[in-house]
Amino acid sequence: MRVIDLTHTINENMPVYPGTDTPKLISVNTYEKNGFKETFLQMYTHTGTHMDPPVHICEGKKTLDEFPIEQFIGKAIVIDCRMLKEGDAITMEQLKCYGDKIERVDFLLFNLGWDKKWGSDEYFGDYPCIDDEVMEYILKGKYKGIGFDVIGLDPIADENLTRHKKLFENSDIINIENLTNLEQCVNDLFWFSCFPLKIEKCDGSPIRAVAWFE
Repeated sequence: MRVIDLTHTINENMPVYPGTDTPKLISVNTYEKNGFKETFLQMYTHTGTHMDPPVHICEGKKTLDEFPIEQFIGKAIVIDCRMLKEGDAITMEQLKCYGDKIERVDFLLFNLGWDKKWGSDEYFGDYPCIDDEVMEYILKGKYKGIGFDVIGLDPIADENLTRHKKLFENSDIINIENLTNLEQCVNDLFWFSCFPLKIEKCDGSPIRAVAWFE
């Protein structure tokens, strides 16, 4: 079995969404004083490689802990969008290259190659986003989730979060952001898991996203 880690490492200097704070990892117990090591972790629920449930945007909609556990595992395919330039849109042209494979998966993962900019100011640039036709296609499908190697479903400049609202107002689906290493996944179906922390009334959670090939 080949396993690929699609998750960025959490640390105190990692990129975070503008307006939020970086994580704090504070040593509270040490081998010398307490005989064991323990760290106090403080961070936003939408830190690093993480997922959004509908309640992140829409009051009264489903929280992460309300999803059945099978929501977070299934077949996936990576849509290669690395040919797109800054400001371009992700269109059905990119999806059609994969034929009926995109109808046989639970997760659509979009590879912009943007994870290579992780840790630089460029990461917050004008990354490509899905257009209205792709959004409608996703909404009409039976997908468990979609995912991207960028910091948001919407452009950072869109404070209205237009795509988030359209996605979550109309479906019970999860949205994954800040994936990495998607180029290591072949252009075919593979197993994918993205389990969140089980937090009560959870509006989002860091995840450990993993692809594997049997």
